[in-house]
Amino acid sequence: MNTHPKIIQGGMGVGVSDWKLARAVARLGQLGVVSGTALDQVFARRLQDGDLGGNMRRGLEDFPFRKMAERVWNKYFIPGGKDPVEPYKPLPMHNCDGPVERRELCIVANFVEIALARLGHQNPVGVNYLEKVQIPHLPSLYGALLAGAGYVLMGAGIPLRIPGVLDALSQHQPAAYAVQVAGAEKTEDTAVHFTPRDFMEVDLPPLTRPEFLAIIASNTLATTMLKKANGRVDGFVVEGPTAGGHNAPPRGKTPLSEAGEPVYGVRDEVDLAKLQALGVPFWLAGGYGTPERLQEALAAGAAGIQVGTVFALCEESALREDYKRAILASVVAGEAQVFTDPLASPTGFPFKVVVLPGTMAEAAGYALRPRICDLGYLREAYRLPSGAIGYRCAAEPVATYVAKGGNVDKTVDRKCLCNALLANIGQSQIQPSSFVETGLVTCGNSLADLASFLPNGTTSYTAADVIAKLLGTHA
Repeated sequence: MNTHPKIIQGGMGVGVSDWKLARAVARLGQLGVVSGTALDQVFARRLQDGDLGGNMRRGLEDFPFRKMAERVWNKYFIPGGKDPVEPYKPLPMHNCDGPVERRELCIVANFVEIALARLGHQNPVGVNYLEKVQIPHLPSLYGALLAGAGYVLMGAGIPLRIPGVLDALSQHQPAAYAVQVAGAEKTEDTAVHFTPRDFMEVDLPPLTRPEFLAIIASNTLATTMLKKANGRVDGFVVEGPTAGGHNAPPRGKTPLSEAGEPVYGVRDEVDLAKLQALGVPFWLAGGYGTPERLQEALAAGAAGIQVGTVFALCEESALREDYKRAILASVVAGEAQVFTDPLASPTGFPFKVVVLPGTMAEAAGYALRPRICDLGYLREAYRLPSGAIGYRCAAEPVATYVAKGGNVDKTVDRKCLCNALLANIGQSQIQPSSFVETGLVTCGNSLADLASFLPNGTTSYTAADVIAKLLGTHA
């Protein structure tokens, strides 16, 4: 691709930046990005809700493996949708050996999301993944490539092996991805393996290899990616600590402010001149969602900006309407607050949380939730004495986590982000105790700045409004 967009719409949460939002952005010539995190779970729940509007069926129309599509559809689709008081079907958890059912679901779900985002225009669409959610990477990426994803973005880790994976999968060749396993010996093979031809029902021509953008927070990581990645790195998204979602921890010791938030310093700043000297395009993220900051980024040599928060609250985003309306009301009232929680995420990375009544952001409310890990995307793999691989999560029952060799200190104030982020898009699980999962909304520190997108007493805005304002093309 010879040209790059000035605006990348961030891949947000679980399903917040869905195909509808990505398509709305891409149709206007900027880069619409779907969130690839837990897409298999999102897709399965959409089918259990009855495929409202028939969009999942529409997205499957061009899926090349018809028997696979039929298996997935028959497994999860409920005509008319499940009873609202019934829980969603539990899925077998991902592990390094499969299961095949989950791999097929990943392929199908990622294909459908990209295919729907590409409908009605010829512009590229991207998909964003968290490097820390490692086990689903290979089948998820293959599904995205089958659908013609134009960009793959990845952060929350060091994705050195993703470029080579893209090279292999685009040729339908076997791929491997090393999983971080606590306590594993250096000589032990901890990779997950994926062979496309084990899943292909028909021969296909080579696929287009998408552009790969690594999401970074330091010059060191940018240099490391270019020197040590096993394939081509096409650019960087530079996320500062004010961006929403997971943030890179501060370098060195992590002092906390009086409010209990991590304190970032000079060592956490990226030298843009050095970044520009690397010779690959980059986009700046974290508080850049204004026309002035876009121009500032361009003047600093950036190809453009990545914007999340302002898109997360636009009409096309899949964030629950009650949450969206409440957050926008707090913005208008000048009361919007975002807290960088150093403990909430089981990953140990700081996580931005919107202070919102009725969500897991309320400590008292979260205390009522039974500790349970039933989705497992953020589980940590660890080596068992036998040499096999086990899995644990700092948000699971404390006694269970400790019995698996986990440090009890890591369980303090950890929250189940997997269930919370699904609840953010209206896919709340009903637990066996009858507890209904609530959300935990993430936005960047620039949340209060959204007031400029709500002029003259308006209470909503569209993705087109965002792009027009950022580019200075609005009436």
